[in-house]
Amino acid sequence: MRSGLGERFRQVARAGTALAVLAALLVAVPGIVLSAWVGTVLREAQQRTAEQRVDRRATLITEAVATESGRYTDALRLLAAALGSHERLTKPEFDQATGALQGMRLAGATSIALLVPATDEQIPRVQEFWRRRGVPDLVLDPRGRGGEHVFSVLSRSLDGSARTATGIDATQAAESARALAVARRSGQVTVSDTYRLIRDRHLPPERRQLSFVLTAPVYRRVEGGRRPFVGWVLMGVRGRDFIEATLRRATQGMTDVRLLARHEDGALVPLAGLSGGSRRDLPRDLHRTTSVRVAERDWQLEIDSSSALLPGARSPLPALAAAAGTALSLLLAALVSVLVGGRARARAQVVAATAELRAAEADARRQAALLTAVLDSASDGVGVVDGQGGFLLHNPAAMEILGVMPTPGGPETWQGHYGIFLPDGSAPFPAEDLPMVQALAGRRVEQVPMMIRNRARPEGVVISVSAQPLDPSGGQSGAVTVFRDITAMREYEAELAAFAGVVAHDLRRPLTALRGFVELVRDELDELAGDHPGGSPGAAGAGAAGAGAARDPAAQAVIGECVRQLDQALAGITRMAGLIDDLLAYATARDAALHPAEVDLDALVREIAAEHLAAAATDSGRPPPRVDVGPLSAVHADPPLVRQLVDNLVGNAVKYVRPGHGAEVEIRALPAPPGRVRIEVADRGIGIPPGQHQAIFAGFHRAAGGGYTGTGLGLAICERIVERHGGTITAEDNPGGGARFRFTLPAAPGGSGGEGGSAGDTGSAGSARGGEGDEDGGIRAE
Repeated sequence: MRSGLGERFRQVARAGTALAVLAALLVAVPGIVLSAWVGTVLREAQQRTAEQRVDRRATLITEAVATESGRYTDALRLLAAALGSHERLTKPEFDQATGALQGMRLAGATSIALLVPATDEQIPRVQEFWRRRGVPDLVLDPRGRGGEHVFSVLSRSLDGSARTATGIDATQAAESARALAVARRSGQVTVSDTYRLIRDRHLPPERRQLSFVLTAPVYRRVEGGRRPFVGWVLMGVRGRDFIEATLRRATQGMTDVRLLARHEDGALVPLAGLSGGSRRDLPRDLHRTTSVRVAERDWQLEIDSSSALLPGARSPLPALAAAAGTALSLLLAALVSVLVGGRARARAQVVAATAELRAAEADARRQAALLTAVLDSASDGVGVVDGQGGFLLHNPAAMEILGVMPTPGGPETWQGHYGIFLPDGSAPFPAEDLPMVQALAGRRVEQVPMMIRNRARPEGVVISVSAQPLDPSGGQSGAVTVFRDITAMREYEAELAAFAGVVAHDLRRPLTALRGFVELVRDELDELAGDHPGGSPGAAGAGAAGAGAARDPAAQAVIGECVRQLDQALAGITRMAGLIDDLLAYATARDAALHPAEVDLDALVREIAAEHLAAAATDSGRPPPRVDVGPLSAVHADPPLVRQLVDNLVGNAVKYVRPGHGAEVEIRALPAPPGRVRIEVADRGIGIPPGQHQAIFAGFHRAAGGGYTGTGLGLAICERIVERHGGTITAEDNPGGGARFRFTLPAAPGGSGGEGGSAGDTGSAGSARGGEGDEDGGIRAE
């Protein structure tokens, strides 16, 4: 019995094993066959893709050559017609007619010339004839065989060469002579056989190229319908330069191209070629041959490419798909063979994976709810836009501050929808300077003030806006902005500025009187010390009593200490006067009424620069500064405030330099929107500490240390002046060291404005000390 059960067990085991093997084979064999079929289908699809791509590339290359050669023939045909319209063609008229060709950028074109026929007997007369028409040094050099010659009498270089091309006998090259004959006979633009141009024979052999000439006959139009023959216009074209310039972009470094010119006898001669350059070790397994029309002949293009270089045309995907399918089939066969034992384990894994997914989903929901709660409870407005300016997110505080719902449009609608104005509400905020627009352009801006005034906020609120681009690692382009209502803070600041202006004004008079009394006492002490042997030499003539006191050493010591303390008092008075002046300027820059007028910014900048140079010349302890001023446009602004703005910026540039170095300042115009002027003041000084490029415009903020004096109001005054004129001012690091400030002002009516100039522009300029290149410093015109 037991042996029977054992045998039955063995039979069942063998049957189970056979069934498992059979099931595995039923899964593995079809899977492997299907994988091989999929790999074959994918490879055939890749081959079709490669064929299609090379066909498109061949079409693109052919069209590029045809289009470019068509430009040459059309230009030659139009030039021939233009020259034929002149009853008495001269050199100036030829130069005027051919001037447009230089701007056409005809790749490989060497020169354009007018050629006229002449026999041996006619050469002196033809030479004298064209000398009278504007070529006084023309010398006709007969080189061709036979009595008929064709000379170039008028010529213009198209490749930048200064080599003369007049007086050359074109019949000395058989190829050009045949082309001229065909053109005269057919009356059409004709292309020659390939050869090395006459004007290139002076070049080293390695620089010579196979070239060709295009020529067209010139007929003069006269009454009665007659068209007397004048000559030919001829253009030389270097083959390799023509091909490289025409096809460099079309081949994209993945295709080899050869251009074969068809000669008069029908033979195809290689003119030039362009190598793709990418992976020369890869076989060129895709070939195309196309025909392209050049003048009256059909030339040929041979195009070779490697399917491995074409995007999507060759990849390991078919082999990977077949291998992956085979491996998957074998894996499935193995899984089927152990299906009974692995079913429970697979189910447990599914349950565990499902639980993990549910936990991850719940965590994501909690995170989203937390983020929503944070944004909803924040008192600052938060807005997020995509790369096109469409709003993705905004919190309740944003709608509360702005008063209106976000607009569905892009940046071009923000100005009108929200009502965005300059902080004082005098003019709309420039659209290109909006913080969110700046952030979409990849720049980070901090605490930009502006006013929001719309139907929900008719009285207007002042907000401070910061914006920056979204982190690209999140997979979403765009920008985020955070803003807060600072209306109350601005009102307090305005009251404080007005108070500072009143206090500063009231302090000027007693401070002036105090300076006078201190200086008077110090002068008296100087006179008192003058009779003493160690006293001041300029104080002779003091009274007898004073002289007696001065001779007392104890009295002399007391006098010296008093003088030192009075000098300290005068220094403190000077600093206080500077602070009062800055406070008055700060208050004036914000509260004084604007009186705009046309300001010659160029003359004003040079005058201010000259003043600072003259002041620096009195300090022999440091090298003299240099100030380079480019041409500047006139602006429409308040003249005193513009002077204050420029004086502060130039003064800072001259002042904040490293010990032992002279200031180097460059002032130039930059491109600006229509109706605006943008100015840059760049220096090579101590620069701006990291993270303080926006903070330096705050009142009483001082970024520089190391013994540099100042009240910290200069740049705050600059910002207020620029903002009151509807402009913006920014600070950034100057590449190579130093800082550069850029600000915008309204352009004067009828001024240049708009795109503006650059430091590279030329123009006349005065010089405060020396001239351009003066080693002792000065104002230099760029």
